[in-house]
Amino acid sequence: MPQPETLPTTLLTGFLGSGKTTLLRRALVSPELADTAVIINEIGEIAIDHHLVDFVEGNVLELPGGCLCCAVREDLARTLRSLLERRDAGEIRRFRRIVIETTGLADPAPILFTLGTDPMLDHRLRLAAVVTLVDAVQGAATLDRFAEAARQAALADLLVITKTDLAPLGPDLVRRLDRINNRAERVLAAGSSDPGAMLFGAGPRATAPGIPAEPIAGHTHGIDAFGVVLSGEVSRLDFARALGGLARERGSDLLRVKGILRFADRPERPAVVQAAQHALFAPEWLDDWPADWPEGDRRSRLVFVVHEIARAEILDAFAFAAPLIWRASS
Repeated sequence: MPQPETLPTTLLTGFLGSGKTTLLRRALVSPELADTAVIINEIGEIAIDHHLVDFVEGNVLELPGGCLCCAVREDLARTLRSLLERRDAGEIRRFRRIVIETTGLADPAPILFTLGTDPMLDHRLRLAAVVTLVDAVQGAATLDRFAEAARQAALADLLVITKTDLAPLGPDLVRRLDRINNRAERVLAAGSSDPGAMLFGAGPRATAPGIPAEPIAGHTHGIDAFGVVLSGEVSRLDFARALGGLARERGSDLLRVKGILRFADRPERPAVVQAAQHALFAPEWLDDWPADWPEGDRRSRLVFVVHEIARAEILDAFAFAAPLIWRASS
């Protein structure tokens, strides 16, 4: 039996009014994204403009560009499983990628947890990126006032700055984003001619964590983000025990882990590993090390985004592999 296709899945998040639906509208008119399923993770009514969608059978909506859209009113995992089953059975068109748009008040970590703990979803879906929108007008104040907004920014692989036609990207917002997440790529929504590439564009963010120049010293709402280099040999069993133990004991505060590892039993092929809260995602094996990886350095690297977990606790868990806090010179 052929293996089922693994579908790239992007989580689109951002605080209330940051412009998520506007970005989706711009992206989904592209013919290249016509084979995209869109999940709206809202409670109650559909959170997108009725001019954007036309109702079709069941809870599936079809956008004018041909994309499929689900409004999630029940369990997210159940909705995703049903969508995949209907796709496989030929009941709906065979979409090739998924966007999950969260409510503006959502913490993305539980959604990542859902994707990683459900066996079918972990087998069928591949997390492409967490894309977070930040409003240039209200973003700095929002990050200060609302822990949800800070978590959305902290977990991002890509930060999209919106509403720069109304206000420039100011130094206050830049400083706050630097403290919360200096690993993520940043782009201006207004300056992009291809919003679809923001959601599914190829690049380092889909496979490897960025290298922070220094560990992040600032804390926002108890969030800390830092990198760890594993200098020693890493077996899959030791790694699973270490990360699994952290997930078991501190899962609620282990917001996200992402990195590339060189496992002792397969040193020629690096593996992308991800985790969110109590969930560990299946490794994704790469053919080679990323082009932007430090030349001649094949040590494993991990980025942790945590809530009120001491860095020493993380280092203790990985003591078997001589862990070091990750700096550009490490």
